Amino acid sequence: MRMLPEWMRSVRFRITILYSTVLFVLAAVLVASLYLALLSTLRHEPSFTRITDFAADINGDGVSQPSERLLITDLRGFERAANENTVENMREYALSALGVLFLVSLGVGWVISGRVLSPIGRITAVADHIQATDLSQRIELQGPHDELKRLADTFDGMLARLDAAFQVQSRFIADASHELRNPLAVIRTNVDVVLSDPAATAEDLRQTAFVIRRATDRMSRLVNDLFALARLESPNMRSDRLDLSALASEVADEFVAVAGGKNVTINKRLGAPLTVAGDGDALKRAVANLLDNALKAAPAGSSVGLDAGQREGWVWVALRDHGEGISSEDQTRIFDRFWRKDRSRSRSSGGSGLGLSIVRGIAESHLGCVRVSSQPGRGALFVLWIPLAGEPPAEPPPDWVPGASGAASARQVPA
Repeated sequence: MRMLPEWMRSVRFRITILYSTVLFVLAAVLVASLYLALLSTLRHEPSFTRITDFAADINGDGVSQPSERLLITDLRGFERAANENTVENMREYALSALGVLFLVSLGVGWVISGRVLSPIGRITAVADHIQATDLSQRIELQGPHDELKRLADTFDGMLARLDAAFQVQSRFIADASHELRNPLAVIRTNVDVVLSDPAATAEDLRQTAFVIRRATDRMSRLVNDLFALARLESPNMRSDRLDLSALASEVADEFVAVAGGKNVTINKRLGAPLTVAGDGDALKRAVANLLDNALKAAPAGSSVGLDAGQREGWVWVALRDHGEGISSEDQTRIFDRFWRKDRSRSRSSGGSGLGLSIVRGIAESHLGCVRVSSQPGRGALFVLWIPLAGEPPAEPPPDWVPGASGAASARQVPA
């Protein structure tokens, strides 16, 4: 097969051969059928084959002589010869016509298949010019909505998704590099200052060590968060039956000391067991990130509410603080990676800017979602929705805010 020319290995050539062969076979069957039918008809006995015993004027005197007869017999030989000659000519003409038809069909098939397959050539050309760093090209095929048009549209959609994914990845790498560069710069600057000061005291060295320790702790938290994000994209996450209410209670107990250091009280209202199917470590991290976020936003002397319940086939865990609140504009961005409302304060508090993004990823990996409801100056409410163990519900989580008198609007994190 590899010894054949390239044009003979193409789909266009195979379609042409297939089209011409099928047309030739159908035409041959049609001609053969007509030929056999005509041949069978011409072989029938003629309706007059013999004329015998009639009186004729043999002498030319106008008197018929019955006793002398002119016998005309057997016209079949003449007719058979004429028919055979006609059939022979027809066979020759038919074979010649079939040969010409096959040659013409090759040319016509080549042209038609080329026109039909031209969109595939366009798709191939676009694919050849696409590079990993430039996915902006599109096929944008025009014409009837046939299989090739749908193929081109599907290819364009795939390119759009790949382009968006590469852009997100590029921004993520840039943001991660920026976040890692800052603590590295702090470490390097403090080390250079100490090394350049021959009169540095033990206290100076101790203070520098504390600064470096804080910077390395921040880097460690950032690396752990990046690892958590990468783990969410792994298809090997566990799926165990667990009590989300008990899990949330464990998380709250772990944060009692942190809350006490800020003079903030954690009020738990968890109630009966709530069984879900999922990765216990991931769900625990999601609740911990929400609780940590609430404690950072809560002012001293206030409280943070931790509630859990069940509604319409869904389990929810709600974290409520009484801090500054979140504006409607910021509610659309707080789950983006590395987003901070106050970057300087977030860095001083040790945040990596990935906590809420991790919560969103964990919720989506469990077929759930996370919603936020807030008004500036009135605190914020984050609600994590996870399906009950068993069949996933057919409907999304209800548009309902825990603790509200009725249904209320909550902003859902976009997928």
